[in-house]
Amino acid sequence: QVQLVESGGGLVQPGGSLRLSCAASGITFSIYAMNWYRQAPGKQRELVATITRDGFRNYVDFVKGRFTISRDNAKNTVYLQMNSLKAEDTAVYYCNAHLWSTDYWGKGTLVTVSS
Repeated sequence: QVQLVESGGGLVQPGGSLRLSCAASGITFSIYAMNWYRQAPGKQRELVATITRDGFRNYVDFVKGRFTISRDNAKNTVYLQMNSLKAEDTAVYYCNAHLWSTDYWGKGTLVTVSS
């Protein structure tokens, strides 16, 4: 059974930092591209960051320079370090494992940026 379990969300003040984690089980983690998505209230889910199985990273413009995606294949875990958080970063953050036409999703972790 495939499981992706996100953790690390919470309430943080503007300008603060959080690190999200996503622990995967039931898949050969190292061969999957791993992605972080987010969905803000009333909005569609959107891609935030990608790390390929070779370690290539890509970010959407609105997080470049603030967020860093990384992976530890020995721990079957992908991370999202989020710095300089803004109110507009408030969303549920989802972990996604992607390989060819196969996608697995976690249940998400809520990040709230507010003073």
